[in-house]
Amino acid sequence: QCPGIEPLCLDLADWDATEAAVGAAGPFELLVNNAAVAVLQPFLEVTRAALERSLDVNLQAVLHVSQIVARQMIAQGLPGAIVNVSSQASQRALRDHAVYCSTKSALDMLSKVMAMELGPHKIRVNTVNPTVVMTDMGRINWSDPQKSAAMINRIPLGKFAEVDDVVNSILFLLSDKSAMTTGSSLMVDGGFLVS
Repeated sequence: QCPGIEPLCLDLADWDATEAAVGAAGPFELLVNNAAVAVLQPFLEVTRAALERSLDVNLQAVLHVSQIVARQMIAQGLPGAIVNVSSQASQRALRDHAVYCSTKSALDMLSKVMAMELGPHKIRVNTVNPTVVMTDMGRINWSDPQKSAAMINRIPLGKFAEVDDVVNSILFLLSDKSAMTTGSSLMVDGGFLVS
C-alpha cells in the first residue's frame, strides 16, 4: 500500500549495523518503535540470557534507533513524532512476566524523558500500551484457553486487541490530531487497567 516504504532487516542488538543502516535511510519525520520480545519465565527461573535479550530489544534498541532518528530530525530542523509500543504490562504485574513487565515499564519512563528532552526540538514522543494483541507472538503466549480466559475476564470489553486497534492509535499519535500530546501513554487495553 505504501511503495515509498523500504524495510530494513536488522539485528537491533548490533549497534554498529543499526547505526549504519538507519543513519543512511533518512530523513525521517516519524518513527514507530515496535520491535519486542516476550520471554515468559517465573521470577525464580529468569535466565541471564532472557534478561539480556529482552533489554537489548525492548529497551536498548528503542533508545538507539530513536537517537539516530531524532538527531537527523534536529539536524534538519524537522518537527517529528515518535511512538514507542509499550504494553499494559508496564503498569500491572503479570505472572511469569517479570522481565517483560520490567522492560516495558522502563520503556514508558524512557519515553517520558525523551518527550521532555526532545520537546524543545518540536519532536513529540508517546507510547501506546496495548493489552494482548492478536499477533503471532500474542497467539503463542496466550493460546492456552485457561490462561487467556483469566486475562479476558479482567478486560471490561471482554476481548483481546486486534492489530488495527493498535495501528489506529499509533496513527493518531503520529498525526497532527495529537499535536499537543507528548510524554503520554495511550492505553489500548479494553479497560484492563481499570478493572
